[in-house]
Amino acid sequence: MRLDRRSFLVAFGAGALASCGQSPAPSSAAAPPAMPKADAFGLIGDRYHNSDYIRSGLNRTIADALGVSVDFCDNTHELNAQTLDGRKLLIILRDGMIWPDGYPNETTNAAWVATGKPELKSEPPVDVGDPKPAFWMQPGQGKAVHDFVDAGGSALLLHNVTHVGLTDPDFRGVLKAAYAGHPPIRTFKVKVTNSDHPIAKGVSDFVVTDEQHYMDYDGEPGNIFLETVNEDNLDYNGKGPTAPGGWAHEYGKGRVCYMSPGHLLYVLWNPEYIKLQQNAVRWLLRQDA
Repeated sequence: MRLDRRSFLVAFGAGALASCGQSPAPSSAAAPPAMPKADAFGLIGDRYHNSDYIRSGLNRTIADALGVSVDFCDNTHELNAQTLDGRKLLIILRDGMIWPDGYPNETTNAAWVATGKPELKSEPPVDVGDPKPAFWMQPGQGKAVHDFVDAGGSALLLHNVTHVGLTDPDFRGVLKAAYAGHPPIRTFKVKVTNSDHPIAKGVSDFVVTDEQHYMDYDGEPGNIFLETVNEDNLDYNGKGPTAPGGWAHEYGKGRVCYMSPGHLLYVLWNPEYIKLQQNAVRWLLRQDA
């Protein structure tokens, strides 16, 4: 009897699933039947972007709405050729940093009390040292992404993933961009610049309060279908009020789409941005034909 993913969940229960980072069962334990892989692998979450809002956001807009099964994970080691094998889609919403020695402060921790900022105490004291970020992507991981898309897989790359483009040439080649920074959260318009593109079809301009990301774009200008524009004409490091907001291209036998909004759940669930996410997945999975 062939078990699809839903049947497997019903028959064996959620406890039988090998979740992200879960230790393997002892060798003496009877191995359950192999679970069919989800359609997509989603690498999400970093110090500045809580995994839960991303999982909640994309579950509603992509997994539930389109019936695309997604295995979400925040363990960067899980991005590899074995994980991607047999998938249709890779989704990434996270930056290129990990903090193996901890954080210089706790202001980005979800438990931080924003009002009052209490003094942090620990007895015995914690040796904080001088923690610094490290880039997580290794050459084999960038090559795995390249090979996956080149062979016909697709990639939906969102928000701050351009930061990963700073660290690996294979990944930057797939993405066609590298991070150039962003101002503090501010309000800006997301403008459709190519309404004929399948991803922008039926989408109107919309306004969000979000991180307006800037990047060095390596791709063809004609592949850009969105811009982000600060209508108060606020600059960022001499780059002006406007930045590329979304582009899509063929890569080998596969397809790639990048879109920059996404720092907040409120943004992921903007009705016009939901249209873009869903159109993007349909285009990436070649359901637009």
